[in-house]
Amino acid sequence: MSNKDLAYRFAQTLTERDETGYVALLHPNYVNHNAFAAPGKDGSVRVFFQGFVPALPDFRVTVEDVFEDANTLIGRFKYSGTFTHPLLGYAPTGQPVEMRSIDIWRVRDGLLAEHWDELNTLGLFMQMGAATMNAPAAPAVQP
Repeated sequence: MSNKDLAYRFAQTLTERDETGYVALLHPNYVNHNAFAAPGKDGSVRVFFQGFVPALPDFRVTVEDVFEDANTLIGRFKYSGTFTHPLLGYAPTGQPVEMRSIDIWRVRDGLLAEHWDELNTLGLFMQMGAATMNAPAAPAVQP
């Protein structure tokens, strides 16, 4: 399996709610640098399979771009679904939500070994009703 295949398999396992398949993609010493996940394989599994998947019963992950080299995999993903059950402590709205991410993995022995990501959480929280953009008006620019 190529590094690019790992990215597509990552999206597929989440969309199909295939926890066993997801875990099989992770190196035994997997390290996750995600603020929403506890360390290691278990933390990564919990954030998806006990958080997003139950909260969004039509949860879907779409691969938007993938780049690879010998031991690095970079992907852009879109996560979407209908917010019908609590998520991150917030009450469901029944509305569709989506979030995008940029993920970087270090690949070792053909498995995802270490992970960093940037998530569009502000956009997600706004869709969930957990955040607003009530910023004060910008001061007038003086010529």
